[in-house]
Amino acid sequence: MKKHLESLILTIRNQKVLLDADLAAIYNVPTKALNQAVKRNVDRFPEDFIFQLTVRELADLRSQIVTSNPQLPSVQYHGALRSQFVTTSRGGRRTLPYAFTEHGAIMAATVLNSPEAVKMSVFVVRAFVQMREQLAANAAILKRLAEIDKTLLEHDQALGVIWRQIQPLLAPPPDPPKPRIGFHRDDKR
Repeated sequence: MKKHLESLILTIRNQKVLLDADLAAIYNVPTKALNQAVKRNVDRFPEDFIFQLTVRELADLRSQIVTSNPQLPSVQYHGALRSQFVTTSRGGRRTLPYAFTEHGAIMAATVLNSPEAVKMSVFVVRAFVQMREQLAANAAILKRLAEIDKTLLEHDQALGVIWRQIQPLLAPPPDPPKPRIGFHRDDKR
């Protein structure tokens, strides 16, 4: 279940979020019921807990899902968006999806007040924590790689200096002067 949850967590507006239909599926309630519970308790959901996607964000999300899966025929919604299009009497979802941050997902469990939602909220928290730990580990790795790169650059410069200093020593010695024939005044014998 944890791996499945991690695949549902998306990055939108530089935040890790779960979309309303995916969160509703996790909490085993209809998306409409989740959104109604949120609207009835709007004071519990500030902007840093929940936000509604824009048309552009939804289009970008759709194109990412379709692009990332070459096996999808034409335009179908799969993965994180598979549950976004709930059939209504008019043949589809009529509102833009909501995105719940980690805190919003937990708050949603409290307003739903179902045993399933409370139980699953633990898994949601753990999935967000796991992703944060992975990001921190990646940041530490990138920092270490930058340090290694800097060290290698310094070593490369030092080796360049050594190479330039060794070059004259590696050159063959100059030919000895040819002995002069005859007597010369500067000969001191």
